[in-house]
Amino acid sequence: MTKFIVVSGGVVSGIGKGVIASSTGLLLKTTGLKVTAIKIDPYMNIDAGTMRPTEHGEVYVLNDGGEVDLDLGNYERYLNVTLSRDNNITTGKIYREVIEKERKGDYLGKTVQIVPHITNAIQDWIERVSKIPVDESGEEPDVCIVELGGTVGDIESAPFVEAMRQFQFRVGHDNFALIHVSLVPDMHGEQKTKPTQTTVHSLRGLGLLPDLIACRLLVPQPLNPATKEKISMFCHVPPAQVVGVHDVTSVYHVPLLLQSQGIVEFLTQRLKLDAVKLTPTDLARGESLGRRWRELTAGQERLFDTVTIALVGKYTDLKDSYMSVTKALEHSAFRTHRKLVVQWVESSDLEPETQESSPARYHDAWRSVVGAGGILVPGGFGQRGTEGMMLAIKYAREQKVPFLGICLGFQLAVVEWARNILGIEDATSGEFDSTAAHPLIVFMPEISKTHMGGTMRLGLRPTVFEEGTETWSKARALYGGKGKIWERHRHRYEVNPEYVERLAESGCVFAGKDEKGERMQVMELKDHPFFMGFQAHPEFCTRPLNPSPPFLGFVSAAAGRKVFEEQVKVQLETFKPPHPEESMVGEAELKNAAGVNVREA
Repeated sequence: MTKFIVVSGGVVSGIGKGVIASSTGLLLKTTGLKVTAIKIDPYMNIDAGTMRPTEHGEVYVLNDGGEVDLDLGNYERYLNVTLSRDNNITTGKIYREVIEKERKGDYLGKTVQIVPHITNAIQDWIERVSKIPVDESGEEPDVCIVELGGTVGDIESAPFVEAMRQFQFRVGHDNFALIHVSLVPDMHGEQKTKPTQTTVHSLRGLGLLPDLIACRLLVPQPLNPATKEKISMFCHVPPAQVVGVHDVTSVYHVPLLLQSQGIVEFLTQRLKLDAVKLTPTDLARGESLGRRWRELTAGQERLFDTVTIALVGKYTDLKDSYMSVTKALEHSAFRTHRKLVVQWVESSDLEPETQESSPARYHDAWRSVVGAGGILVPGGFGQRGTEGMMLAIKYAREQKVPFLGICLGFQLAVVEWARNILGIEDATSGEFDSTAAHPLIVFMPEISKTHMGGTMRLGLRPTVFEEGTETWSKARALYGGKGKIWERHRHRYEVNPEYVERLAESGCVFAGKDEKGERMQVMELKDHPFFMGFQAHPEFCTRPLNPSPPFLGFVSAAAGRKVFEEQVKVQLETFKPPHPEESMVGEAELKNAAGVNVREA
């Protein structure tokens, strides 16, 4: 029987439920258990795909093309698992499923209601998804972490809270535990317990009793023993079941912080996890994971050399808009033994108009770009800020500064080359001007022009390196010299095939293409220390112990030529893709499995 650990939150949203849920799962994996995770988002959207990054953080893309909440990225990175779109539950998905059943007549004769139909649908979904294998073992998970998004007491999350109340009886007391994350404000040095008392009282009134209370402190000071005793007394849990989670130097220390407070021992006793049969292979795998994680966090504290990256983006107001990008940079910095410094540059601040309207912002932005060891232009949508991005790309190209362009960054690098090397002054993207005379980037013919949700080119797709690239391509070397690689995609536009020959002849080489050789997916400049663009989003497949190859190459190049050469040598010898073998298939097989034509997907 699968064990379920529900993580709920109170007082305010966004206080770290995802990191605490991921850290709990990681700790259980170090004991040899197989762990999966589900994120519940109470919003009405079917998925996160149509939301602005500044609304809800980045849209994370999964192998199956699911556009999901960024917390699923945390789960994949911490637990080293591969999840599917069904691991993200939304109100929209549940209501759609119930309404479709009602229309088909599955509830014929019944009045369809929130209770029991919606709540049953939620429970059925969780039980079904919890049994899907997600790691290299290919076996059913032992533990499922369920993160309930939002805040207990919200109107929109009420059906999910009620579903969890019923679920504890469906699966039984020994198979259900609840961790409630609450804010403990620090006011002038005094830790306040009243918000936690109030949220736990509200939770108990809804029929859920927390087994563990994780007290989130937004300061570096740990939870005081007196505060812990008070929360214990007023929230009806023993002191040992109150844990403190204060600010630490890195989120990678959170698992060790929880471990030091006995969370593994408590969950083992509470859920009778010692009764789960584990093989010697499971135990060895868990022990190895725990050792490597401790080495990672210990090594992080001893870093002195820094590497500075200028991240030139258009959603820099909310850093979570680039969550996976920053994680990929962090993981690469760990591998190269460097302390990462990210300079956040709002791309529109680099444009001449800002020099007129706000000279200070303009000069600060350019100071960050010029002072960086590497320049990164990530993905995005729309024209705003793109001229500033191209100015940063031009600087990186001319000054031989390591550059990495992702999705929109890759496309803009092609446009910048066309303007300044090919002399096509009015070169642009069809996304910005559908009537342009020279659209270097065009709308893909198979993409819907009427529906926005879930209609992009999404999910894990292969890229084939061109013949001869094994002798010079840095990108290919970083992927272990392999001729075919797989990364996750999310885009509607592509490089215009009509200009590919001219671009390649002038030195803008497309080292990697799709299987038919029609779609440009990897761009490199041969005479540059490191200038690379990817149509895919390699940041979505980074792991703390297995960094994304393009990001590793980029960060190591920014740290120096010798560091880059060392990492290329390591990659050629040790690189292993993070994807399950069965997911690394051709696009034709991918579409045939989905029952659609390749050009329709």
